[in-house]
Amino acid sequence: MTVRRLPALGVLALLLAGCGIRATEVPTDFGPAPSRVRCSLAEPDTERRTTPGMPVQVFLLCGSSLVAVDRTVRVPDGAADSERRVLVAQGLLDELAAPPSAAEKEAGYTSDVRGTSVGGPRRDDPEDTLRLGTAPDDLTSYALAQIVCTFSDSAAAEGDGSVILGGPGEQGPRRYTCTDEVRARPGSNEPPSSEVAAG
Repeated sequence: MTVRRLPALGVLALLLAGCGIRATEVPTDFGPAPSRVRCSLAEPDTERRTTPGMPVQVFLLCGSSLVAVDRTVRVPDGAADSERRVLVAQGLLDELAAPPSAAEKEAGYTSDVRGTSVGGPRRDDPEDTLRLGTAPDDLTSYALAQIVCTFSDSAAAEGDGSVILGGPGEQGPRRYTCTDEVRARPGSNEPPSSEVAAG
């Protein structure tokens, strides 16, 4: 009796193993696989917050999106408005290019911005132009998104959420805007830009 049941149990096991979700030929898209990256600090980042200066925010990369983090930038008292804008912009660039803190690294933050400089407008540029040491077209889409979103949300911008950027060459500057799409997917959505009239 026991010997007869063994083949039956084997067949039953095979049938049960075949149960479950059936394969489908219909394409499905449930988004990217879950990531282990938290993209949020487990506790306040005291390493960054103890630095004296003007509180600002910069946009770092985490996963496939931009995340705002707190920083400070030092600006000398009594600086003229035009000089102050350039000093703030340079401070923001320096913070973007600086390695993330230990807490930020653990949370998954990175930056695609490498050391670069920024200066004020040339004679024919609009007065709010910021000229980068690297042409915007030569930056990666991630780095350009980081810079545009960081500048447009700071004292380096005009206050309307846009920023006018140029490079070291003769090419005229352009007005860039940080959008929700750029913040969500900077790798596939470059900041929208438009031409600006000469100053």
